[in-house]
Amino acid sequence: MTETPETPAAPESAASPAGTPGSGSLPPIAGKPKKEKKEDSFAVFLIKLVLVVAIFRSFIFSPFNIPSESMLPRLENGDYLLAAKWPYGFSSYSLPFGVPLLPHRILAGTPKRGDVVIFKAPPGNDVDYIKRVIGLPGDTVQMVGGVLHLNGKPVPKQRIEDFVIHVSANTNCISPEFEAVEKDGSPSCHYPQYRETLPEGKSYNVLDLGYRPQDDTPPVVIPENRLFLMGDNRDNSMDSRFPAVEGAGIGLVPMDNLIGRATIVMWSTDGSANWFLPWTWFTAARWNRLGGLF
Repeated sequence: MTETPETPAAPESAASPAGTPGSGSLPPIAGKPKKEKKEDSFAVFLIKLVLVVAIFRSFIFSPFNIPSESMLPRLENGDYLLAAKWPYGFSSYSLPFGVPLLPHRILAGTPKRGDVVIFKAPPGNDVDYIKRVIGLPGDTVQMVGGVLHLNGKPVPKQRIEDFVIHVSANTNCISPEFEAVEKDGSPSCHYPQYRETLPEGKSYNVLDLGYRPQDDTPPVVIPENRLFLMGDNRDNSMDSRFPAVEGAGIGLVPMDNLIGRATIVMWSTDGSANWFLPWTWFTAARWNRLGGLF
């Protein structure tokens, strides 16, 4: 009969410390970490957090606020939105604070007509603007009597109901002819509104406040790596219809200036909030605008 060998006894040097029962117990874990190591760990956590936020803002999403009414009716002064950073690739302009780390755009992608884009406005390339993509490289863009023409063909423009926006700390009517009073006695602005549909089928609303000089422009052929951008508030937008002048027109915008594509409205305020009156943070919110997609 085969005998099962006995387990050899642990050597004396492996015995449990005095006062600890059981000769076969595992040795105890070393003493508690020193307080200094805990502080080091917290510092590492903060560094990791900063890196995660920087990567998120550089390559995934970044917040932007709307400071004007050039994109009415889609965007109102006081809207806050998230812009997707990856659709058009990455350049130094799309990095936080415009850090000059990328000499050229990488993973470049071309916008689609109708995209709402955030970009650095020429000629200074240091201020964020938001407009809609109208013309791509190779396109011919022209305004004729207030009607957009692409490649020699008019873009369908259908009159719909007036756009109504309440007067607030962020909003005043552009001129008295558009002022109105609602049934509840609140002042508002009523603007003529149209539905415009691009050749690809993309539709969006624009405002047309009457004839302006920019309603008739010469045909412009868009060169390579340039975009023709316009505001939806056609008579209150300094865009590619005007030459690039600091604080005014933007001319044809280089694709390298793109920062991201508008995706969702995450907050909106009418401007009446007071930092020292917390309840006004909620009464000033335009809740019906939250979650609006593009």
